[in-house]
Amino acid sequence: MELVLKYFPELTEDQISKFEKLETLYQDWNLKINVVSRKDIDELYLRHVLHSLAIAKVLKFKTGSKILDVGTGGGFPGVPLAILFPECSFHLVDSIAKKLKVVNEVVEGLGLTNIKTTHSRVEDIKDTYDFIVSRAVAAMPTFVHWVKGRVAKQQRHGLKNGILYLKGGDLSEELKDYKTAEIYNLSDFYTEDFFETKKVVHLPQKFKG
Repeated sequence: MELVLKYFPELTEDQISKFEKLETLYQDWNLKINVVSRKDIDELYLRHVLHSLAIAKVLKFKTGSKILDVGTGGGFPGVPLAILFPECSFHLVDSIAKKLKVVNEVVEGLGLTNIKTTHSRVEDIKDTYDFIVSRAVAAMPTFVHWVKGRVAKQQRHGLKNGILYLKGGDLSEELKDYKTAEIYNLSDFYTEDFFETKKVVHLPQKFKG
């Protein structure tokens, strides 16, 4: 938790309380339904919470923004972002029901009212969003295909509407066809070794109406 406060010192008491509860909620539920590895549970704030919040170092979502989290798994990056941006709405989607059960219990335990979850493939979601976030659920060309037509027309931010993707390693091959992709190194925001090779990729997407 100290890690979160180190990089996000402006949190309100309510936000701090919610972030503090995350560890207990995930530890309890992970014993029943394994969605996070044992090693990752022991380093939840470093490997999951802070990693998810890296998106907020690239972009502060404005009030009223709608964000889609694709392949949310145990609720990352959506749950930490929803705590950080209570005036935005988050839609967390995963095709594996047991993972969403954990997410729903965590959301209820925290009293978060700005998250909805759907057990579905993203291709079956019909709504549009300011941004689509995810943590390396597929190679970028596959992911772009999945989320086609899900980006809203109205622009609210300095960054163009589109994808904010948490990825690691060398992305040159994967992104070679995406000339508008912008890569942000997490080592520019965080000093911990874990983030040395990790990145946020911003890929603008045109509205297709």
